Amino acid sequence: METITVKYFHEDMEPLCYVEGKSDWIDLRAAEEVTLKAGEFRLIPLGVAMALPEGYEAHLAPRSSTFKNYGILQTNSIGVVDWSYRGDNDEWRMPVYATRDVTIEKGARICQFRIVENQPKLNFVRVEHLDGPDRGGFGSTGVR
Repeated sequence: METITVKYFHEDMEPLCYVEGKSDWIDLRAAEEVTLKAGEFRLIPLGVAMALPEGYEAHLAPRSSTFKNYGILQTNSIGVVDWSYRGDNDEWRMPVYATRDVTIEKGARICQFRIVENQPKLNFVRVEHLDGPDRGGFGSTGVR
């Protein structure tokens, strides 16, 4: 089991933890109250910095209820925090775009993350044909 050191930027922040029995993703919370107008962009501070082990990265994504509850979209769809982003002031933030006027309360669960090993080095080889079944293209169930 890997150990991750975490700096909390506020004493009253809840410690990171798994939501038992539901997922291996870990929720992150807004570290301060944020008020946004429709069409506004903001980096919402998440109140943590972490020293990920070399060879690991964190994938950050909105929670499934984030848009329904707050009308915000994560502007980069999914965030990637690599192991080199580990300094004392490297607070994680969620880049968001507001689709409506909203106030996000301090402590609101707005995104989630998981830590994964970096992809291994891969070798790509050009071929004329692939051996797999032809399903008809992107997003296809195979039915035309």
